[in-house]
Amino acid sequence: MLETSARLLKLLSLLQSPRDWSGTALAEQLGVGVRTVRRDVEKLRNLGYPVDAVPGVAGYRLGAGAALPPLLLDDDEAVAVAIGLRAAATGSVAGIEESSVRALTKLEKVLPSRLRHRVRLLQSVAVTPTFGAAVSPDVVMAVATACRDHQRLRFDYRSHDGTSTVRTTEPHRLVHTGRRWYLVAWDLDRDDWRTFRLDRLEPRIPTGPRFTPREAPDLASTTRGVAWGGYRHQARFVLQAPAAVIADRIAPTIGSVEAIDDTSCLFTTGANNLDELLLHVGLLGIGFRIESPQELIDHIPVLMARLSAATTPAEPTGSPTE
Repeated sequence: MLETSARLLKLLSLLQSPRDWSGTALAEQLGVGVRTVRRDVEKLRNLGYPVDAVPGVAGYRLGAGAALPPLLLDDDEAVAVAIGLRAAATGSVAGIEESSVRALTKLEKVLPSRLRHRVRLLQSVAVTPTFGAAVSPDVVMAVATACRDHQRLRFDYRSHDGTSTVRTTEPHRLVHTGRRWYLVAWDLDRDDWRTFRLDRLEPRIPTGPRFTPREAPDLASTTRGVAWGGYRHQARFVLQAPAAVIADRIAPTIGSVEAIDDTSCLFTTGANNLDELLLHVGLLGIGFRIESPQELIDHIPVLMARLSAATTPAEPTGSPTE
C-alpha cells in the first residue's frame, strides 16, 4: 500500500485526467478501500483542491477553484508545456511574452535533466519564424532568472556601432516590444538606469551577489529607452496634427508624442539610419518640421536626389550590332 503522501499525489494525478472517477475505480487504482478514498478526497479539499462530487455515479472530478492549485505533469506533458511556453515567449501572441518567460523559468528550474535535454533538443531542430532580432532562449532564461532572484548580472554588450563593453548591472525586468527583447537594469558603472537589447548581450555566468531592488523607473522612461535610446540616431519632429491623433497611429515603443498645442505635437524617435527616420515620418502623410539633429536636415537633399533619380527614364539600350 502506498504511503499517505504518495497516495495523495497519485490520487491528484488521476483526478487531473479528463474523466469522472467512481470511488470504486479510484480505490482499485490506489489499492485501498472506498472509505480511504473518501478520506483522501477530503484531505485534498482541505489543501485547496476543488474536488467535486459527481452525482449519479458516486464519483469525483477535479473542478475549477478560486485559486490555481499546483499541477502534476507527467514527462510528456511537462515537455509539451515547456515548448509551448518557449514559443509564446518569442512574441507570437502579444502581451504574454514576459509572463511566459516567468512561467518557463519556474518550470525549467524543477525539470529533471532528462526532460531539459528533450526540451532543448526539440527546440534546436524546430524552426520558429522571427520578425525581429533573434535571441537565444538560454540568454532570455539567464536574464529572467537574474531579474527574479535579484542577482547582479555581468555581461558582454555590443553597441549599435559594434563596440564591445562589459557591463555590471542590477537587472530589473524584461520588456518585449513585439520585435525585440530588452533588459531594463541599473548600470552600476554609470550609476543610472539603462536599457539593453538582449540580442546584443552575452551573460557572464555565474551571476553576482544578491541586491536590494531599487525603485523602478516609470513606464515612460522605460518606453523612451526602448523606443530610441539604443539607436544610432535620435530625432525630434514637430508634426502638424493633434497629439491624440498621432498617438493612435504610433506605438509607444516607436517613439513618444507630446502635445504642443491643439493642432501640433512633438514626436521623438530613433533609428539606425537617416533614410529610415525621414521616410517613416514622411509616410505619416502630414506636414512636419525637423527640430534635430542637424545631420538629418542636411540629409534631406541626398534622399531627394536619390528618389528623383528613380523617376529618370532609362537610357535606350539600342539594337545589337550584326
